[in-house]
Amino acid sequence: MKPPPFDYARPTTLDEAVALLAADEDAKALAGGQSLVPMMNFRLARPSTLVDIAHLPGMAGLHREGEVLVIGAATRQRAVETSPLVAESCRLLADALRHVGHHQIRTRGTLGGSLAHADPAAEICAAALALDAEVIAIGPDGRRCVPAAELFLAPYQTTLRPDEIITEIRWPIRPRAHHGFAEIAHRAGDFALAGAAAVVELDGFEVTDVQLAGLGIAGAVRRLPEAENVLRGRPLTTGSIHEAAEAAAESADPPQDVHADPATRRAALRVSTRRALELIPHG
Repeated sequence: MKPPPFDYARPTTLDEAVALLAADEDAKALAGGQSLVPMMNFRLARPSTLVDIAHLPGMAGLHREGEVLVIGAATRQRAVETSPLVAESCRLLADALRHVGHHQIRTRGTLGGSLAHADPAAEICAAALALDAEVIAIGPDGRRCVPAAELFLAPYQTTLRPDEIITEIRWPIRPRAHHGFAEIAHRAGDFALAGAAAVVELDGFEVTDVQLAGLGIAGAVRRLPEAENVLRGRPLTTGSIHEAAEAAAESADPPQDVHADPATRRAALRVSTRRALELIPHG
């Protein structure tokens, strides 16, 4: 299938890109295009103009600022996945990226594009939620910071305004934290039926802090507070991991669609939560 007609703009500055989006409420920013273009082909999105931002200065690359990993929104997912700096300082993100589509998609897709697209089954969105990442966006009113916990609203909807552009994502570096990521899909590269991202801090084997995020189980990625409460202040053991996985599954109210019914997604979340936590040292 081919998309409906659209105009194409290639601004040379970020200010010009913001102005183009502000002038046309039906315009859309284009970075990697791995989500937007297929939706256009299926007539699920009909932008009047695509504003290409992938080449804009300062939009790609990554570096460390103290205890924060800063990644430009137009940085290709494959570059993040294979970065030694990401492997050293934000391992969960690298692990989650390996589950995103296929190698070809990650080579073109961008980090900021996935967050702006807000697919309920997006691995990058779940990692951002579990790690308390922050999105920096620029629009006509200037620059603002949006915590991941306040970003995702519903399927393919965020709190970003149509004329705002994500410029960078800031990932806290937590050297004391352990990470785990797991998901269940029909085939490698398919959208996950459910998945879980885990960030756990331990004192010995006792859980002092925990953040769990689920994907594929609601209209947006979401935290799993019921499962977190099972673990917080207790030793991380095989038994507590199974209890947390059960709590995650019981707390979920997933949708039914052509891919799976709610019971299947709950079972997939139970297994994903258990597997993610089992990657963390436990008694």
